[in-house]
Amino acid sequence: MIFRQLFDPQSSTFTYVLADESTREAVLIDPVFEQTRRDAALLTELGLKLRWTLETHIHADHVSGAWLLKQRLGSSIAVGAATGAEGADRYLEDGDEILLGERALRTLATPGHTSGCVTYVLDDLSRAFTGDCLLVRGTGRTDFQGGDAAAMYRSVRERIFALPDSCLLHPAHDYRGLTVTSVGEEKKFNPRLGGDVALGDFTGHMANLKLAHPKQMDIAVPANLCCGKPEQGVTVEADPDWAAVTFSFAGIWEITPQALEEKVSGVQIIDVREPSEFTGALGHIAGAKLVPLGELQARAGEIGRDRPIVTVCRAGSRSAQAFNLLRQSGFQNVANLSGGMLRWRAEGFPVEGGAA
Repeated sequence: MIFRQLFDPQSSTFTYVLADESTREAVLIDPVFEQTRRDAALLTELGLKLRWTLETHIHADHVSGAWLLKQRLGSSIAVGAATGAEGADRYLEDGDEILLGERALRTLATPGHTSGCVTYVLDDLSRAFTGDCLLVRGTGRTDFQGGDAAAMYRSVRERIFALPDSCLLHPAHDYRGLTVTSVGEEKKFNPRLGGDVALGDFTGHMANLKLAHPKQMDIAVPANLCCGKPEQGVTVEADPDWAAVTFSFAGIWEITPQALEEKVSGVQIIDVREPSEFTGALGHIAGAKLVPLGELQARAGEIGRDRPIVTVCRAGSRSAQAFNLLRQSGFQNVANLSGGMLRWRAEGFPVEGGAA
């Protein structure tokens, strides 16, 4: 089983990738709208086919990426049947399974944070994805969207705590840098629901939290009741259209030698190698401007903002750093030459200077 835990710092949301290693079929649990490029890039780099996006509940602090991923990757959307959401491809009841190649995730109804919360349990009981029902040494709130403290108490104590003590628990959020826990740990150490905490103890605790509502609630909940589909008139940020560029999981727009060759006359090529490399054995691309990486920030004013920029180095590493520096300086249409001059030469594109 392939497993990755991703994080959105704006909403403190964890997104999880699970994939069957043999078939490469994948699911994403709790994707975030603004992170769809990142998620799609990781799936591409790992050679995975996204079959499903799964929601643990209707989120109030971020908009789901389910709808946008369906448009881009052709994945299907599954949500709990009790969520009331529209636009999903499947509505999951307690006990339903999502097949993932030769593996499966079983749905547990775990209401409490909201009335439609579910937990997804891996078929070998080694992992469970608890959404906002059970957090690391905490729980989700129960004061809106059909929340019910008594229902949460039963969901955790009777359903999640019935899993093996060794089962790892992966929450949808954490605000303290904690990433994973286990059933055994939470039984012992969860201050709200562990040990000998009784129903009355828990409901009394939850009734007195007095938390402010999430800042994005008025935007997120209506959108998530449509599986993350933007309201009419709301535009989705488009990918760059000045060249055939791809977004990497490292957060960098990359361009291949072939795509650059097709656009070379309309872009600025910034070569960030040292002068001896620029005139050395690999040569350089015709029209490239030499700005060594160590001088780039000081000389950024020499670079025009009227044309796209492609950063170049020997193998693509220093130019990736140059990409980030230029974006931080406000340049918008920037891409890194994937593989650098080594790949450019290896694929037979012309150079000035250099060795035969």
